[in-house]
Amino acid sequence: MRRQKRNQSDRAFHKGYVAAVEGRNHDSCPHENGARHQEWVNGWRQGRQDYWSGFGPRAQAQRIENM
Repeated sequence: MRRQKRNQSDRAFHKGYVAAVEGRNHDSCPHENGARHQEWVNGWRQGRQDYWSGFGPRAQAQRIENM
């Protein structure tokens, strides 16, 4: 059985979240504009919010797995 590719918007959100958790800058977004850029930024903001709220590495890893 073949696996379907992940939704590109979901993937961009996930990559943005991981970038924020790793402490990368907002300017490191690989997408210049469009829907994927916006999803990446949304993921980055969510990751930053979780980081600032005190989520530890275990909670962040669990959140990433559930995305």
